[in-house]
Amino acid sequence: MSVRHPVVAVTGSSGAGTTTVMNSFQHIFRREGIRAQVVEGDSFHRFDRQQMRKAMRDAEAQGRPNFSHFGPQANLLAELETLFRQYGLDGTGQVRHYLHDDREAQAHGQEPGTFTGWEPVERDTELLFYEGLHGAYKDASVDVARHVDLLVGVVPIINLEWIQKLHRDQKLRGYSQEAVVDTILRRMPDYVNHLCPQFSRTHVNFQRVPTVDTSNPFIARDIPSADESMVVIRFADPKGIDFPYLLSMLANSMMTRPNSIVIPGGKMGLAMQLIFTPMILRLVDQRKRA
Repeated sequence: MSVRHPVVAVTGSSGAGTTTVMNSFQHIFRREGIRAQVVEGDSFHRFDRQQMRKAMRDAEAQGRPNFSHFGPQANLLAELETLFRQYGLDGTGQVRHYLHDDREAQAHGQEPGTFTGWEPVERDTELLFYEGLHGAYKDASVDVARHVDLLVGVVPIINLEWIQKLHRDQKLRGYSQEAVVDTILRRMPDYVNHLCPQFSRTHVNFQRVPTVDTSNPFIARDIPSADESMVVIRFADPKGIDFPYLLSMLANSMMTRPNSIVIPGGKMGLAMQLIFTPMILRLVDQRKRA
């Protein structure tokens, strides 16, 4: 953790809604005039798209059918820890980009599913912002979480997470339902062993809970809307959180535990602005004072 060069990380699985949270933070950065180095978790995958397909086939042939991006073997987690540690020390480090689609790839003259080369982080940024799978990762040899000043978890209940992934991968990426279900099943051991523990290390968790029936996510025709959901916000340390203010600003919200507040799903973006704006400004102010 660093006063001069703070690190903020949003962690959650594919389809969990971390991109929505990233957009909320970018609004804060833009409104407050904060220069942030943005890092996508996909850029620290170990393999590009074609290499990953081969690595999965090889793992399955070796009797390891659950090899996935959720696990440490498919990611450069030591390098991610090095980036967080180095940035915290002096605001430097090495980053790259993963090119998801044709539009991104064409801008770099490469194929989709490949990485750009490593390059230094932008100069004179005020903080580093990470969004991906492993912002709070920790094991016997790697401890990414300890270098993060503000850790945010995004964790829809599991059936909703599956519905979001099914709709995204089928409609936006053209995958069949069978292929998406195979991915969900393959990832499950890594989800349990490597993603779930991260949400005990986060400072704030957002968990969206639908108020409609999602008991069979594989036949759901639509993703439950924000107005068909509630969001549970849990603070690891509620000290200093102005709950009366949040309750007054977020209509129809309530406290369910001393460290938890439940809000209407449509208020999630506003809640993020109210909660994280002062936290980010505090980090930037501490940086300036240092």
